[in-house]
Amino acid sequence: MRADQVEYIIFDVETTGFYPKDGDRIIEIAAVKMKNGQVVDTFESLINPERDLPLAAQNINKITPDMIVDAPTAEKVLPKMVDFIGGGCLVAHNIKFDMDFLCYQLAVCGRRLNEATPGIDTLKMARKFIPHLTSHKLTSLAHFFGIPINDAHRAMADTHVTMLVLKFLLDMAKAQEITQFSQVLSHFGVAKPSFQIEPVSQGLLF
Repeated sequence: MRADQVEYIIFDVETTGFYPKDGDRIIEIAAVKMKNGQVVDTFESLINPERDLPLAAQNINKITPDMIVDAPTAEKVLPKMVDFIGGGCLVAHNIKFDMDFLCYQLAVCGRRLNEATPGIDTLKMARKFIPHLTSHKLTSLAHFFGIPINDAHRAMADTHVTMLVLKFLLDMAKAQEITQFSQVLSHFGVAKPSFQIEPVSQGLLF
């Protein structure tokens, strides 16, 4: 299948910190489903992490405790995200970060991604096709491609920027005769993490 015919699920998470194994949790998730270069569906939700929200995280993403206190928990939101992904290919910028959080918290819920769900990293693509850039951060790529930035470090805003960056990078791949999805996956795919979570006596804790 050609790379431009694949259904891509571009997603982003905002979190309480950097390490899910150490107790950090997702506080917002957003995804855009793109096929043939067009948005066909979206998914977005704040998530109550059931833990304190560090000030450092609030300063980055501007999500405050009062915004998430009545939000649904991960065990209610993330299974819906799995359904949204369906048979698509996950895409994120520095996808290991987002995938680690998604897969870890799914494991806590007793769920996991479909084994066949592929993942592609736009950071790996950018480093391959634009090696001369001094920074390959999402904001740097947005500036390079002339993509406007609104509400940086909010999940849906970053997802839309990543989607537009992906379009440019797929065009660059095509120019280098990387036209088949199997080729894109071979060059820029990532393995899904696997987490084994032991349930506690009173149920699964976040």
